Amino acid sequence: MSRPQQVQLSHGGGGREMNEFIHEIFFRRFENPFLKAEDAATLTLNGQVAMTTDSFTVEPLFFAGGNIGSLAIAGTTNDLAMVAAQPKYLTCSFILEEGFAFSELEKIVDTMAQEIVPTGAVIVCGDTKVVPKGCADKVFINTTGVGEILLPNVSASQLQVGDVLLVSRDIGRHGACVLAARESLRLESEIESDCATLWPVVNQLLSSGITPHAMRDATRGGLAAVLNEWCQSSNVQMRLQEQAIPVDAAVKGVCELFGFEPYDLANEGTFIIAVPAEQATMTLDVLQRFQPQAAIIGEVVAGSPAKPVLCSPWGSKRYLDFPVGELLPRIC
Repeated sequence: MSRPQQVQLSHGGGGREMNEFIHEIFFRRFENPFLKAEDAATLTLNGQVAMTTDSFTVEPLFFAGGNIGSLAIAGTTNDLAMVAAQPKYLTCSFILEEGFAFSELEKIVDTMAQEIVPTGAVIVCGDTKVVPKGCADKVFINTTGVGEILLPNVSASQLQVGDVLLVSRDIGRHGACVLAARESLRLESEIESDCATLWPVVNQLLSSGITPHAMRDATRGGLAAVLNEWCQSSNVQMRLQEQAIPVDAAVKGVCELFGFEPYDLANEGTFIIAVPAEQATMTLDVLQRFQPQAAIIGEVVAGSPAKPVLCSPWGSKRYLDFPVGELLPRIC
């Protein structure tokens, strides 16, 4: 009997259909020695570990530069990388709406299988639930990640006056990309999401002897949210050079059209790093091997209130505040 073209309730019912569905869609793509038909995976870890969990619900599911599957892998492994933890193991659970097309599900899972390769991690267990049509919007994904910490105490609480701040590439791409897709904007040059796994570049930084005080991927709330959280955590100010912060021209255009600031828009493959001043040049060199747009954008300074200060090329200054409200719901 041929396989149906859409997800049916029986694919989450625990019987033969579910067994065949899980093996055909997931086991075949995520195959590794740890992934077995058991209720739990048996793993081995050495030393201090990091653990993170996340859920993904994006509209549209597919966008220029990625889809909900690449978001799930990148988002989870990036959270580990930001505390200098090498991604090792992931769990992956799907909530699927009855009637969701098999062809779209297979594209998502294929993307996940490809996205996880550069991290060296593997998916070791998961779960699938199918809900009646109308009870969920196509597909939601939940992941948990576990990694081995290679450099302890990488944290916003470790910022020090004199630290130099760098960004790994141009900002605001993911938010602008999703917004353009939702509004069906026709742009001279298509904006691609920056969605990507960050472990390769972080691994290279650590291997080069860089000892970051803090790292953070600038997802929801963008650069502005990360830097405000950092200032609060370490009770410091930051002096940022507006002209040094890289923003693509197409992203600027979308921001002007909708009245947004690029500092507030989400990223999914861009991170901010704070390093001792003597390591700034080496850090920039490593970052630019991966993305030429990487830049030094400012420094940590003493001052009150504990907020980032944006300095314009004309000498004016203003606080870069937290984003207010939900700019773009269901961004990741």
